[in-house]
Amino acid sequence: MIYSYFMPPVNHYGPGAAKNVGEEAANRGLKKALIVTDSFLEKALAPDVVGYLKDAGVDSVVFGGAQPNPTDINVHDGEKVYKDNGCDCIVSLGGGSSHDCAKGIAFVIGGGGHIRDYEGVNQSTQMGPALLAINTTAGTASEMTRFCIITNTDTKVKMAIVDWRCTAAVSFNDSEMMKGKPPALTAATGMDALTHSVEAYVSTVATPVTDSAALMSIRLIAQYLPKAVANGADMDARDQMMYAQLLGGMAFNNAVLGYVHAMAHQLGGFYDLPHGVCNAILLPAVSKFNIIAKMEKFADIAVEMGVDTTGMTTRDAAFAAVDAIKKLSADIGIPAGLTDIGVKKEDLKVMSENAMKDACGGTNPRCPTLEEVIGIFEDAM
Repeated sequence: MIYSYFMPPVNHYGPGAAKNVGEEAANRGLKKALIVTDSFLEKALAPDVVGYLKDAGVDSVVFGGAQPNPTDINVHDGEKVYKDNGCDCIVSLGGGSSHDCAKGIAFVIGGGGHIRDYEGVNQSTQMGPALLAINTTAGTASEMTRFCIITNTDTKVKMAIVDWRCTAAVSFNDSEMMKGKPPALTAATGMDALTHSVEAYVSTVATPVTDSAALMSIRLIAQYLPKAVANGADMDARDQMMYAQLLGGMAFNNAVLGYVHAMAHQLGGFYDLPHGVCNAILLPAVSKFNIIAKMEKFADIAVEMGVDTTGMTTRDAAFAAVDAIKKLSADIGIPAGLTDIGVKKEDLKVMSENAMKDACGGTNPRCPTLEEVIGIFEDAM
């Protein structure tokens, strides 16, 4: 089987990396950027980015309309701002919500139509404007992936768009911009990164290249996420989590994901819940379901999570990985179950039906029936 590897051609990382955005835009001959961000970062960090661009001779306008779980409405509102202001490129600033919203805008600027037309795998036919993605969270890795998740406001379903044409031209991971993130956000985004790495490692299309990135990511997260949650000013922990989420992105951008994400997308679309929290709660339940398909790999995960597997059978080590994930979640304050975040049992069937249509489920190591997906949701309640 032939495999492909997707990643932005240029990636800057480390303290102060975001300052390079102006030079990168100017070197490409770009004149005016649409900065896509959320309402908080529009005031907190966007003025700095405006300055970095201006210093390099690049004008900009800020669109602060990227909501958590960005919607199709957000995308087309941003499209209007882009066109009305004569922009020729996009700079995304934030976590997954800002990056995904920016990618959606790029799709419709490049190819026209409605963002809903791009749901699925490689549905675009035209390149959009250059995207320069500045990341501010250690979690989604959306700044460097070919994934774009947008909520359909009519159906309340998160649309999974997987398309190499939305990969950023340049990514920036600047740990200084992650310093002020509160403990709950640090915890949720960190567990999102862990989920990426675990799902990529047990994916049906994993390769030695993606495996190496996934395992190192898991190791770093197990070691440094509790420290980053405990003390947001611990810059060593912030730096290591920055690397961990980047490695996780490299892994899942190419090995894809599984049923944790397929199911979490439904929770986010249905209830507008935080993506990282949904992933964290679902990860042990989906992992337990998947163990029989990838027992040796789950045993590897236990080792990277810091479990001493000496004397354990492969099966016992594999289940120890699930226990280690649960313990990490509990230690950093993730809610124990879906009931705690308002999920209702009567909604599980329709969410399970939608999860089985999600593009992320195609590389899950075990193929569940509808009843089994419902059962996984129930296990996570």
